[in-house]
Amino acid sequence: MTDQLAALTTIFTEFYYWVTVVLMFLIHVGFCMYEVGASRYKHHQHTLMKNTMLIPLVTVTWFLFGWWIYWAFPTGPGLAPSIMNESTALITDESAFSATWYTATSELMAINLGDHISGVFWAAFLLFSWTAASIVSGAIIERITTFAFGILAIAIGSVFWTIDAAWGWHFDGWMLKLLGYHDAYASGVIHAIAGGFALGVLMVLGPRIGKFSSSGEPRNIGPRNPWLVTVGLFLIYTGFWGFYAACNIPIFDLGPEYGMEGISYWTATNIYVTPTTLSGITFNFLMSLSGGLLAGYWIAKGDPFWTYSSGLAGVICASAGNDLYHPIQSMIIGMIGVVIAYKLHYWVERKFKIDDAVGAVAVHGYAGFVGLVICGFVLNGYPSSGYSVGAMWDGTTYATINPLGQFIGAIIMFVVLGLIPGYIIAKVLNGMGKLRIPREVEIAGLDYEMMETAKEDEKAVASATR
Repeated sequence: MTDQLAALTTIFTEFYYWVTVVLMFLIHVGFCMYEVGASRYKHHQHTLMKNTMLIPLVTVTWFLFGWWIYWAFPTGPGLAPSIMNESTALITDESAFSATWYTATSELMAINLGDHISGVFWAAFLLFSWTAASIVSGAIIERITTFAFGILAIAIGSVFWTIDAAWGWHFDGWMLKLLGYHDAYASGVIHAIAGGFALGVLMVLGPRIGKFSSSGEPRNIGPRNPWLVTVGLFLIYTGFWGFYAACNIPIFDLGPEYGMEGISYWTATNIYVTPTTLSGITFNFLMSLSGGLLAGYWIAKGDPFWTYSSGLAGVICASAGNDLYHPIQSMIIGMIGVVIAYKLHYWVERKFKIDDAVGAVAVHGYAGFVGLVICGFVLNGYPSSGYSVGAMWDGTTYATINPLGQFIGAIIMFVVLGLIPGYIIAKVLNGMGKLRIPREVEIAGLDYEMMETAKEDEKAVASATR
């Protein structure tokens, strides 16, 4: 019976993650629609292709080295002892914690009937990588070169967010142990870092032509297709709900982990192996979404673009602690995050002349940062990980959730791993003359350049075949 139960648990977990990956794919569909709807007609095709081509770029690099980074560096540069061993394995293959196993080895070249988990778990994290790159994509539309965006997408999608996930979104992460960092549904791990990275790029990239008047006043360049933006954001909501499910381990026996030998206690847990339920996170997802929509409608005076975006910002702000919050807390936290993000967006725009085309830095970066800080106060004293209240390995202990640890964690996510790398990479690309499209191309439209390039290629082919 035990073997049958183990088999059912494995197959259920495999199917569970497979379904969440399919749902999360809708996030990317939504981003494509959202960005095209927000861009001007002359840039539509380029905007769409840019967001499409990040899929193969990030997927291949994630396969080659991104997934390896996640498993190789959870303890940072030796900052905390590791608890990883066979008894803590989330992946059932016996070599799960050999970092080199996640490169392309013969075990992955064909069907491995002994492994039902690593492929779908890898894919779930891959979709998170796409999301991080897409967040950056929206902020920089209508002026970035395709080459530069490809480099930036690989950097944020397969390197920097992966490092922060290893540090703060891994049951063995040093930020959990030393800081008490808690970020169950990625307020910081995906959203704050991507928002910070986008801000770093924007500081170098500069505003779109015509965004600011000669006196420095910002002009509103609104979405050209509000219906496409609306549908896109609703698809992102739907995929984000799947994202929440993917951040959970669907069924886990906590009995042995909590020292209850011979007793089974099966439940869902978050990614830190802290008990939660799909029922609970459903309450909190919908309440934080509703709080964000209400606050956005109020603060933006009914502006549709900001209202829909604020629904997303509300969920992002509450995501750090939505495994443990009361539903009313989730709603209020979502509302607070929206108001702060909205105000900060327009203050930064006016003060520093930052042109964030879709408000991505605000919706993801500022809301994610604020959500981490709020989590530290609301959940002060709660365990950062299930392992902090269960049986310990090698004398390892975990700090509990606390305001200072969450604030330091927010700085690491938004600034250290987000803004600074984004700024440096953009500076290098700019110095090479590869960051921004020429002024005449931006005025004519990137789609016009694509058509002219295609015509030149056709002429070259025709000439070569004569």
